[in-house]
Amino acid sequence: MNVTRPSATVEMDVPFHDVDMMNIVWHGHYARYFEIARCALLDQLDYNYLQMKASGHEWPVVDLRIRYPGPARFGQRLTITATLTDWDGRLRIAYEVRDKATGSRLTRGHSVQVPVDIATGERRLCTPPDLLARLEHLP
Repeated sequence: MNVTRPSATVEMDVPFHDVDMMNIVWHGHYARYFEIARCALLDQLDYNYLQMKASGHEWPVVDLRIRYPGPARFGQRLTITATLTDWDGRLRIAYEVRDKATGSRLTRGHSVQVPVDIATGERRLCTPPDLLARLEHLP
């Protein structure tokens, strides 16, 4: 199998509605930032959520971990990178949130999603062939 680790990076400015009274991003919003980068990664793989559904699979998140080495603040320009690190019967995606200006890491984490057959509601223990086919064609 291809050992390339596909990744996607998005940029965003921290909006006012994401900060708390201390002017830092409330910790729960990082899951949304991860999701924005994850969607960009899935689009790049040509296997976004609509394509997953069309292939007969849903991919619920079963694990999410976040570490906060430093705070992000209102108006700060961020880069959020999502990297696919494992696709053997699951999607494990690593994330990094960095300050665009300095490159310093502000947050890191990972998520795990598992394939579930939509028709039966049962978890699949192997990676669906349609995803494997897309991953084999990566540069």
